[in-house]
Amino acid sequence: MQVDAVYENARGWTGETRTDALAVLHGRVVAIGDDARELSTRRRVDLGGGFVVPGFHDAHNHMAWFGMGLDDVPLGACRSVAEVYDAVAARARELPPGSWIIGSGYDQNKLDGGHPTRHGLDRAAPEHLVRLKHTSGHMTVVNSRVLDQLDLARVPVGGDVVTDEEGSPTGLLREQAQLLLRPLTYPTPLETVVRGLGRASERYLAEGITSVQEAGVGGGLVGETPAEVAAYQLARDRGLLGVRATVMVASSVLHDLADVGFGIDLGIRSGLGDEWLRIGPMKLFADGSLIGRTAAMHDDFANDPGNRGYFQVPEDELAETILRAHRAGWQIATHAIGDRAVTTVLDAYEAALAAHPRADHRHRIEHCGVLRPQEVAKLAGLGLIPSPQGRFVNEIGDGMRAALGPEREGWCYRLRSVLDAGCVLPASSDRPVVDGAPLLGLNDMVQRRTAGGHELGPEERLTPEQALRAYTHGSAYAAFREHDLGTLSPGKLADFVVLSEDPLAAESLPEARVLATAVAGEIVYEED
Repeated sequence: MQVDAVYENARGWTGETRTDALAVLHGRVVAIGDDARELSTRRRVDLGGGFVVPGFHDAHNHMAWFGMGLDDVPLGACRSVAEVYDAVAARARELPPGSWIIGSGYDQNKLDGGHPTRHGLDRAAPEHLVRLKHTSGHMTVVNSRVLDQLDLARVPVGGDVVTDEEGSPTGLLREQAQLLLRPLTYPTPLETVVRGLGRASERYLAEGITSVQEAGVGGGLVGETPAEVAAYQLARDRGLLGVRATVMVASSVLHDLADVGFGIDLGIRSGLGDEWLRIGPMKLFADGSLIGRTAAMHDDFANDPGNRGYFQVPEDELAETILRAHRAGWQIATHAIGDRAVTTVLDAYEAALAAHPRADHRHRIEHCGVLRPQEVAKLAGLGLIPSPQGRFVNEIGDGMRAALGPEREGWCYRLRSVLDAGCVLPASSDRPVVDGAPLLGLNDMVQRRTAGGHELGPEERLTPEQALRAYTHGSAYAAFREHDLGTLSPGKLADFVVLSEDPLAAESLPEARVLATAVAGEIVYEED
């Protein structure tokens, strides 16, 4: 047998064993180690001693949002509201009056002065329409020119328009109240989404990401357009979608459907697709943000009397949607961050599974942000998949600690305890909420240290191998893709990344960088 390529002179980990070579035929691994080197091949590629691992798989990200946001005013580095206003004013000088200024990435926990306000934005850009997206995506600040165009008398359930002491809107729209902007901003033009997917793909491949799961398309807070899957198809047709994508369908898109009960037109549900683009779970929001203090909690946020957050939909409606989607055969991914939201979602899944038992459902709790000790076993017993973000601990961990207080911070974004309980653990970033580079995420899963230097639940640390397995096999399992992704075993797709250092060693992991990325056995990125 002659293969397409043999990659050799490597230090490698297939996800199951060490290897120094792998052979590829028709985009799949056919042999490793000595068996690979002995094969006849059309070309041999010397990897120069680089460390080969399966391609990274981000189990929860917002690819279109990230790619399109590369043109936004970057606010993540701002440390005061004055800096935010300066950044907006600088962009205003570049754009004609009446145009939109979009900024993203600010975090009030890191700003001297808290949230920006409409009055401050009015002063910074009096002749423009201004929208600043919170880094969590769960809230937005707009200026008066935008606010005056919104129907504030019709605030959706599950959101609020923040007001000052005199009852006047500050410009801050939280959670579902952001939908008030839809008449002005939705849908995003298809070509804009396609371009964003292409730009995101370039970044992802440079970081070793070969597969992603898009956490919401087609509607709701995170969807860009009702035709969002078409944008992915167009990006793929044009060679712009460089990574494999599983897309979660926003729950608002599902509807009554003859013979199926509940779904999307043509009876399409989770699992339809090919090696490059697939329909994944239904995506449902239970609550909001931990750092934004809108997540649904059993008890008050620390130093915030009376605030326990809120649900984005009524609890009975949440349970009914889960039941109907489960009964119709969907995989379900429910966003739940606050401990009360997690409790409610656990109960809803339990009821659905009791009413309609289904083996290997792989229902998920996205983020599973605050998980009480007594519910870890229930999570595992129901066969659920928690999908926390290890990178959150470093980048927004100080804000999470402040929201929870010392009594609850150990329950935050658990990793080790859910593994020990028997759950399969995927890894993800929720990009662009935080920097989504997997090497950063891997290190944070091992270190569990905030940007301020605090340990956040040190008992939840993973070993480097556990973290790497989460970013490969765990994420593939969460997408029903472990049959062809997640390891470099013979028969699997030949998606891999070549690193400068051994990621299985804690001391070298922080120094590792991506040297090359391969998809279907072809090098698609090389470090300059």
